[in-house]
Amino acid sequence: MSLPPEAYLWFKTLHIVGVVVWFAGLFYLVRLFIYHVEAEELEPELRVPFQQQYSLMEKRLANIITTPGMVVAVSMAICLLIAQPAWLQQGWMHAKLAFVAALLAYHAFCYRVMGQLQAGTFSWNGKQLRALNELPTLLLVIVVMLVVFKTQFPTSAATWFIVALVVFMAGSIQFYARWRRLRAESAASEAAASEVASHEAAGNTAANEAASTKASHAG
Repeated sequence: MSLPPEAYLWFKTLHIVGVVVWFAGLFYLVRLFIYHVEAEELEPELRVPFQQQYSLMEKRLANIITTPGMVVAVSMAICLLIAQPAWLQQGWMHAKLAFVAALLAYHAFCYRVMGQLQAGTFSWNGKQLRALNELPTLLLVIVVMLVVFKTQFPTSAATWFIVALVVFMAGSIQFYARWRRLRAESAASEAAASEVASHEAAGNTAANEAASTKASHAG
């Protein structure tokens, strides 16, 4: 059965749309995991409603956006391979499929994390999740380069410059997140110290007033 000429273009279009939706969901899903974990530091009256809201957002994001995007991307990729079976004989496609398999494993792992967060058994901290969130970015860059360059994978200085730029951007994001976290912790410590000092000052004032009252009565 021969496919109409425009079928390939439709498969490619829907595949690209599916990939965009899939990665957008994966990026934001792990970000929600980070917020979910860091909500443990809140007071109980705030922690419970925040974590319930994050659980709801995670479920909706995973089931309504991320997984449907994955299904569209993978199904259209299969259609593309049916339309272009010669690709299966090329090394770049084998490498791409290996990275896609890693991405599918990452997707499944996100569902596992989501279940553990809802059960209260997840043991990772926010810093570890931020590192995990860089993995799909790396996979995306590699897969796109394989698709664009195929067997002519670049090894020039420009290529290494781009790789270094991506690493720098990822490192900058991590540094900024750490700076924000340390700044928030410092502000919280200063607020706590100020509150303690206020209580101490109030206590000293009350003690002085009591002493003055006692002295006046004694006089």
